[in-house]
Amino acid sequence: MKLFYTDDFVLPLPAGHRFPVEKYARLRTRLRACGQVAEADFCVPEAASLDELGLAHATSYVARVCGGDLNPAEIRRIGFPWSAGLVERSRRSVGATLAACRTALREECAINLAGGTHHAHADHGEGFCVFNDAAVAARVLCADGSVRRVAVVDCDVHQGNGTARICADDARIFTFSIHAQNNFPLLKATSDLDIGLPDGTGDAAYLEQLAEALEQVFVRARPDLTIYLAGADPYHDDRLGRLALSFCGLAARDEMVLAACRERGVPVAVAMAGGYARAIDDTVAIHCRTVLAARQVFNLSQR
Repeated sequence: MKLFYTDDFVLPLPAGHRFPVEKYARLRTRLRACGQVAEADFCVPEAASLDELGLAHATSYVARVCGGDLNPAEIRRIGFPWSAGLVERSRRSVGATLAACRTALREECAINLAGGTHHAHADHGEGFCVFNDAAVAARVLCADGSVRRVAVVDCDVHQGNGTARICADDARIFTFSIHAQNNFPLLKATSDLDIGLPDGTGDAAYLEQLAEALEQVFVRARPDLTIYLAGADPYHDDRLGRLALSFCGLAARDEMVLAACRERGVPVAVAMAGGYARAIDDTVAIHCRTVLAARQVFNLSQR
């Protein structure tokens, strides 16, 4: 199973910044140490091209990001200081999801060990998201004829508002978000299917709602490909969460989504999305279990 990573591309952040960028390198280290992933499975993605980014983003926004011409308000909204490293890593992260999608179409499943930047809108970034990897990948694959329809299954604790708005008038892309209703963003977008959960929702209620929603997704979307945003932030001890899922509940969630894809013969590309646990190793453990769940569900260890 191919695992596309971007943590070699430095994202310079000031001391004390609240985004846990180190989780990505720790995830790759943990996967290497687990004994279930071959070194040859790890791949460095190409950066998304400006033309590819332009299929989901305004060309003026892409140019201003790449040229370092964002104003202070735009930079604050994204939450990262601008740097050449931010541009390169953001483009590589989009490229990783696109590469995972193309690989999944051949091999059933592939994973971006970062990505899930679902708060990036067509003309601005926000919430630690510069470019929207799922929206760009879906648009590229539809444009080149690789697929006719894509489903975005977003299980990050925050609503995928950027993805919903970018894809709102695109019948080829079905957006589904299950999230904490009272969490960021304050003003929600309208996905094709939204489930906003109350604070403190735990494993049983979450999984019941997700199971019902997945039935709707596959009936309504009829996708040729699913992009799954497997956020670690519904975890009960996540600093930016509000839900109360356990390790076991999150593992069951991953297995449910992945099994739903496999049972229907729909390839799936997975992105890690958010994760801000008080103990960073908890976030890393959740992301790691997502990767291993994919290998198990698709029997990729036997290939």
